[in-house]
Amino acid sequence: MNIFSLNRKADYERTLQKGIAYVRSFRGGLTDDTGSREENLRRLQTELAQAEAVVIGAGAGLSTAAGFTYSGERFERWFFDFRERFGFTDMYSGGFYPFPDEETRWAFWARNIYVNRYTEAPKPVYRDLLSLVGEKDCFVITTNVDHQFQKAGFDKSRLFYTQGDYGLFQHPDGRIPKTYENRDWVMAAMAAQGFQPDGAGGFRIPEDGGISLRIPRELLPTCPDDGAPAAMNLRVDDSFVEDALWQAAAGRYADFLRAREGKRVLFLELGVGGNTPMIIKYPFWAMTAENPRAVYACLNHSDACCPAQIRERAICLDGDSGEVLRALLAARK
Repeated sequence: MNIFSLNRKADYERTLQKGIAYVRSFRGGLTDDTGSREENLRRLQTELAQAEAVVIGAGAGLSTAAGFTYSGERFERWFFDFRERFGFTDMYSGGFYPFPDEETRWAFWARNIYVNRYTEAPKPVYRDLLSLVGEKDCFVITTNVDHQFQKAGFDKSRLFYTQGDYGLFQHPDGRIPKTYENRDWVMAAMAAQGFQPDGAGGFRIPEDGGISLRIPRELLPTCPDDGAPAAMNLRVDDSFVEDALWQAAAGRYADFLRAREGKRVLFLELGVGGNTPMIIKYPFWAMTAENPRAVYACLNHSDACCPAQIRERAICLDGDSGEVLRALLAARK
């Protein structure tokens, strides 16, 4: 990592530090009372129209609203045999399961990556969002790793995936600062398990359900630089690789924020939960508080709130983010 990259990363990290400092200092607690649902929808529609810039912060709730659920029908469809053999009932739990061997573990991960990275979202939530903000000066920061913003057509130069990408492998201990695209491997691993081509570039489950829980040993993924076993490029510990593309995206995000200080900015938070609030939620609160022209909007299911200090410049909408976006689109017609 060169000095330039270190400086760009430091610029991004200052936004995180600003958010943490704000949360430690604010008084008055949190509130969800920013008006009735109808009032909040009207205000958000106005802010979307009048904002000079929109900063979107997206969490897992947005992908859930788009139908990317980790349990239920999607899990049963693609992992019924794993549930029968090992007993876990959702994809998230499967990611931490102590499988008996690497061939089984990577069979699970091939399916997990395919379903959550290389298939289309069941609902058009991301495309709806693009329809709402596509003409605005906009940047996206997200903790999601499913690539749905790019699939929907968002400008990739205005995207920052902070926590990784299901579509990338990395060195297992992170000592080689590179990532490697995994699409070809995923497709080969799906075929090796017995999934059949669906005629549209994807896969379907054979009618007899005859699929394997393992992939051949020779198909286990390795790093092209030194042949070490590959790992997912997901932030689970300190080995996470922040490669050159990650560094560049972090710098572009910091540059975007700095260039729009003092402008009428809408900080639009969608489906951000409580697992990593210091990445999106806390910095959005802090940047709204310090810019008297900024507005903070939070769309979340059962967890839409804001600091009381910024209540007059906040919009909290409880419920499914996809339904709110559709209501905003309908109001435009």
